[in-house]
Amino acid sequence: MSKSLRWSEAWFRRGLWLVALVFASFLIGLGSAVVDDLPQVEQRLELEDFIDTQQAQPLRSEQQAWRQAHEAAVEARDQAQLQWEQARSNTQVVRDSFDSWIATRTATQRSEQDPEVMARNRELEQLRQTERQAQQALQDQEQVLLDARQQAARVNQRLEVLEASAREQLQQARRAQELRVFLYRLALTLPLLVAAGWLFVKQRKSTWWPFVWGFIFFALFAFFVELVPYLPSYGGYVRSAVGIVVTVLVGRWAIVALQRYLERQRQAEALPARERRTQVSYDKAWAHWSKGVCPGCERRVDLKDGVTDYCPHCGIGLFEQCHACQARMSSFAKFCYSCGTRSQDSQTADQSDRH
Repeated sequence: MSKSLRWSEAWFRRGLWLVALVFASFLIGLGSAVVDDLPQVEQRLELEDFIDTQQAQPLRSEQQAWRQAHEAAVEARDQAQLQWEQARSNTQVVRDSFDSWIATRTATQRSEQDPEVMARNRELEQLRQTERQAQQALQDQEQVLLDARQQAARVNQRLEVLEASAREQLQQARRAQELRVFLYRLALTLPLLVAAGWLFVKQRKSTWWPFVWGFIFFALFAFFVELVPYLPSYGGYVRSAVGIVVTVLVGRWAIVALQRYLERQRQAEALPARERRTQVSYDKAWAHWSKGVCPGCERRVDLKDGVTDYCPHCGIGLFEQCHACQARMSSFAKFCYSCGTRSQDSQTADQSDRH
């Protein structure tokens, strides 16, 4: 807040900024309520909206059937593998026992004619036959599992072709939907932006500036919250292009405003010092004075050294002597610091105003 403002005026300005923010918050709430109550002109698009159900439904039924067959084949394969491992384990136990028993027999006996040897051989052969049957059952289940997996893969491939075509249509439809939603919101926010721009240029310093700035805040919120997130991307091209356009427009406005400001400063600095001093308002002069800036050219000047009476950049008078007490006083002050006498420039300005 500028130090040249009266204490009450400074607090009034703070209160008016609060009014602007409160006004903007109510406008934002009203705008959000309006957007929420708009008819739902667009529905959420899904893949099922674009897939050929007459072709997809039989494939999905077949896919489900092969999935169940695959699960059943996996369970049967696991059971067959467990049985084969048990049979192999039993065969190995009996073979080891038989080998140990043969090794302990006496050399004089003929083992090939021994009834006990023949019985053990028959037992071992039965176990081997059981093992081979279990192994064959396992291989049969592996084949069933392989067939189920291959059939399911073929069905999935055919279904994937249908879904890929539907997915491409879905993406195109969603891009079109995003564009429509953006255009709906643009139709609502663009008039707000235009009105906010006009108010910023023409009315931001008017008597009703709190409401003007409140509306500007509301328009900016509508732009950045209600519009920008719905801007179609198209791989980033659209948003980058929009960002470039907005940056160019804002940059051009800033450059033109700077050139106009510099031209006004050059024209003002070409006028006589006394005339220039009368054109600077009292509040503006003291706002610059409190920041150590020349009120005429707005450049930095050491105002506290006690010897600088004129701006070294533009030559405007900064200090002068009071015509009553000869005290050194600011050229922009209305009254002398020392004796309180009204300055000659202030008296001249009042007389010209009366005439």
